[in-house]
Amino acid sequence: MLLLLLSIELDIAGEILPGWNVIASYSHNDAFVSKDNNLPIGDNLVGAAKNLASLWTTYKIQNGDLKGLGFGAGVFFVGEREAQLPNDLKLPSYVTTDATMFYQQNNWRVGLNFKNLFNTRYYDTQGYFVDPGAPFTVIGSLSINF
Repeated sequence: MLLLLLSIELDIAGEILPGWNVIASYSHNDAFVSKDNNLPIGDNLVGAAKNLASLWTTYKIQNGDLKGLGFGAGVFFVGEREAQLPNDLKLPSYVTTDATMFYQQNNWRVGLNFKNLFNTRYYDTQGYFVDPGAPFTVIGSLSINF
């Protein structure tokens, strides 16, 4: 089997105001079978969405009694993709939303991350298996930098 992958990715990131950071990403992938004895030429690879996009922003308070307190939110888009080879089953596109709250001082940080905030139902591929995507999840963290 010979596979061909053509990919374009665009990212833009920056600090809009002190403490306010934004990153936006888009990628277009064209991953397909270009030569094979058994699989149809032109079939897309399993789990390879043609379009992916995300927008994430965080803000950390810079002054005053709440200095170091931060929060953020983002949306993530995954386009339609194939669930198997040959291409007989497509998985639908989906959008998930995440959020975060954190407090950071000097070399330590404590935070809560909220994944799939609206409990969007979606499906993932792991090789040739289709699994439900992760439901709403809360993750707590504590980190210390040395």
